[in-house]
Amino acid sequence: MIQSYSIADTFGIQAPASMKVEGFSPGQNTYVPAQKPYVFRKDHLRDVLAFLGAHNGDGLYLTGPTGSGKTSLLEQVAARLHWGVHSVTGHGRLELNDLLGQYMLVDGGAMKWIDGPLTLAVRLGHVLLINEIDAIDPAELIGLNEVVEGKPLTIPQTGDVITPHAKFRLVATGNSAGSGDQSGLYQGVLRQNLAFLDRFRLMEVGYPEPEDEMKLLADVVPSMPETVRESMIKVANQIRKVFIGGADGGGMLSVTLSTRGLVRWASLVATFKSAPNALAYSLDRALTFRAEPAEREAIHRIAKDVFGDDWTV
Repeated sequence: MIQSYSIADTFGIQAPASMKVEGFSPGQNTYVPAQKPYVFRKDHLRDVLAFLGAHNGDGLYLTGPTGSGKTSLLEQVAARLHWGVHSVTGHGRLELNDLLGQYMLVDGGAMKWIDGPLTLAVRLGHVLLINEIDAIDPAELIGLNEVVEGKPLTIPQTGDVITPHAKFRLVATGNSAGSGDQSGLYQGVLRQNLAFLDRFRLMEVGYPEPEDEMKLLADVVPSMPETVRESMIKVANQIRKVFIGGADGGGMLSVTLSTRGLVRWASLVATFKSAPNALAYSLDRALTFRAEPAEREAIHRIAKDVFGDDWTV
């Protein structure tokens, strides 16, 4: 059943009491994402809620750097609205038929059609979330053109024609905006078909502001001193600046400390808090063991500059 939710109460932001958004009634829907601590940014929340409220024949394309919270934004909005989400991770071998479903052998030796994530989302009024959509062959994605617009979905294997539920939505995430990767950091990213991209609203999700990451870390590791959390966020932002680079070219690091990585680092520090070098030990396991030796040294140097005497290696 459909239910209205107060935006202020549901998402923990300042908003008039009269502002509400539609979602689903709480129930035993296994497709609803688990609710986790999350700090919503007003601009991002406004755009996602506007899309969920009325898609007007569009899909929603969330683009931004790795770990900036594209997927978690959509999932945590859906979690609070009890809106089912069917997540798929894109790759070069993903085909449209994988999204539609397949015949499978069941008890008794009979063949039974099993709906795929797209078909389920269309039937049930859920969100189909395609992560890393820019890694999928553009020729396969063209098959989604009509369903994005709300037209009936045809299952060639069964002949079924499904009228999309009014609450069905299609959301995509990608590290590029569909135009390919010019930086060389995201291997496998493909330039997408312009006609397909034209069916999406584009929304850029960058890394959160420091105050938002402070609130997030306070939820994740409440026992950690505020000064330590502040320093960790400073380290993360310095690493991101070096990773992104400037107008004259790409950055000098091949890895970055995303919000996801920052949370991982803080959680590991809490886990290994009794270790004599917990900050460095945890940063290696959260990030720098993926870097080249010279990059690892540079990242440790950034952290040491920020933490000063509190940093040990």
